[in-house]
Amino acid sequence: MTKRQRCTFSSEFKVDAASLVLDQGYSKSEAARSLDIGDTAIRRWVDLDFP
Repeated sequence: MTKRQRCTFSSEFKVDAASLVLDQGYSKSEAARSLDIGDTAIRRWVDLDFP
C-alpha cells in the first residue's frame, strides 16, 4: 500500500477558498468540490476565518 502525500496550500489559496463560503454563498461541500480539495480542509479554513 502506498502512503498518500499530504498537499500543501498557500495562505492566499486558503483565503480565497474560505471566501467562496464566507463571501460568495457556496456551501462548504460545494467549495471543496469546485476546488478539488477535501471537505475537512475547507471546513478548517472557514472556521479559522482567514482575514
